[in-house]
Amino acid sequence: MAPLVAVVSSPRARLFACFLRLGTQQAGPLQLHTGACCTAKNHYEVLVLGGGSGGITMATRMKRRVGAENVAIVEPSERHFYQPIWTLVGAGAKELSSSDRSTLSVIPSGVQWIQDRVAELNPDQNCIRTDNGKEISYRYLIIALGIQLDYEKIKGLPEGFAYPKIGSNYSVKTVEKTWKALQDFKEGNALFTFPNTPVKCAGAPQKIMYLSEAYFRKTGKRSKANIIFNTALGTIFGVKKYADALQEIIRERNVSVNYKHNLIEVRADKQEAVFENLDKPGETHVIHYEMLHVTPPMSSPDVLKRSPVADSAGWVDVDKETLQHKKYPNVFGIGDCTNLPTSKTAAAVAAQSGILDRTISLIMKNQTPTKKYDGYTSCPLVTGYNRVILAEFDYTAQPLETFPFDQSKERISMYLMKADMMPFLYWNMMLRFNA
Repeated sequence: MAPLVAVVSSPRARLFACFLRLGTQQAGPLQLHTGACCTAKNHYEVLVLGGGSGGITMATRMKRRVGAENVAIVEPSERHFYQPIWTLVGAGAKELSSSDRSTLSVIPSGVQWIQDRVAELNPDQNCIRTDNGKEISYRYLIIALGIQLDYEKIKGLPEGFAYPKIGSNYSVKTVEKTWKALQDFKEGNALFTFPNTPVKCAGAPQKIMYLSEAYFRKTGKRSKANIIFNTALGTIFGVKKYADALQEIIRERNVSVNYKHNLIEVRADKQEAVFENLDKPGETHVIHYEMLHVTPPMSSPDVLKRSPVADSAGWVDVDKETLQHKKYPNVFGIGDCTNLPTSKTAAAVAAQSGILDRTISLIMKNQTPTKKYDGYTSCPLVTGYNRVILAEFDYTAQPLETFPFDQSKERISMYLMKADMMPFLYWNMMLRFNA
C-alpha cells in the first residue's frame, strides 16, 4: 500500500484519521420531502446536530458546498476534545490539556454556532427544537450527536468516582483519576472492564490494561500486580488477525481474561466490583481491587432514542453505504450515533465524512449517490508506552491496511503516529478541510 507521504498528500488516499477509502455503489433514487417546514425562528440550508469530530468535519465540508451563512451547528459544549488521546492521558503519557480546544476555535469561520442542546427532532416538518425552545428548520439535516455514557447503569456509579483507586478514560472528569490510581497502586488486583453494550473505541478498554502492565514493570510493581480483564464479549477483538496477536501478548504478559463477565456494581468504599456471568444469568461474583478502570455502558443519546429517525435500538437508521437516512432522504447520519455496523472510532468518522460529503452533494443535485462506505475503521491498539498494533478493517472484519508491512506486529512507528501525528492531523487537517 501507499507510503505515509503518499497517504498524506493524495486526495484519494486513506489515512485512518484524516482521509478515506472511496468506492462505488448503485442506489435507487429517493424523492426528497424538503417542502414541508414548521414555523421556525431560524432556517438553514444545512443544519448539523453535534459539534464533535463528525459534526465539525461535516460543517466544514458543507460550508464549501453551500456557503458558511447557510450552515449551522447545534452544540452546547464550550470545549471540543480529541478523545483518542485520553488512553495516553490515563497512563500518564500525555497531559489532559493537550486534548482540547475551545469549541469556538474549531467551528468553521462564518458557520453559525447555536450553543444549545437538541431537545426534539421533527423530520416530518424539517425542523428541530432546542432546550431553550428555539425552533430551527432546515433543508438538509446531518445528525452527529455521538454516543451517550451511561455510568449510572452500573450500581454505585458515578458517585463511586469520588473514592480513590478508580478511574475511567472515557470521561474528561475521570481520566486523570485513572493515572492517579495507577500511580497509587501498591499490591493486588488491577481490574479492567468492558461492558455489554456498543462502545466507542472498542480497543480502549484493553489499551489501558497493557499500558498499566508496562507501568508496573517499569516501576518494579509487576510481581505484586494481578492484572484482570473482565469483558462482556466472547473474544478479545473482533478481527481474527489482530485478536491472535493480542492473545499472544496476553499470554506473554500473564494477563487474566474472563469472557462474558459484565460489571453491574461498584462498591467503591470497599474496593469491590460485582460482575454477572452472562453465560449464567443471575450468577454473580465479587472481585476486590487495588485499581479499577471502568468502561461504562453506552447507548444512543436519549433525544435520538425517542425520535422518528431512530431504529428499534435507538441509533440513527441510515443506509450503511451512503449514510442517508432510510426513511427521510434529506436526513443523514455520521459517527457514533448511527447504526452503521462498524467499530465506532474517529477513523471511521474520517472515512464516513468523505462519503457523506459526496452523497449530499449528489442529493442536492437530484442525482443518485454513487460512492459507498465500506465500513473502514481503525483502532491503534496501544500495547505499551512505545508500541502499537495498528488494526484497520472493514464491515466484514477483514483487514484493510494502509502500510506495506504486517500491521498486527507491535511497532514504535505506529505508536508515534498514534501519540503525535494523529492529534496533529486531527486538529490541523481533518477539522479544517477547506475551512
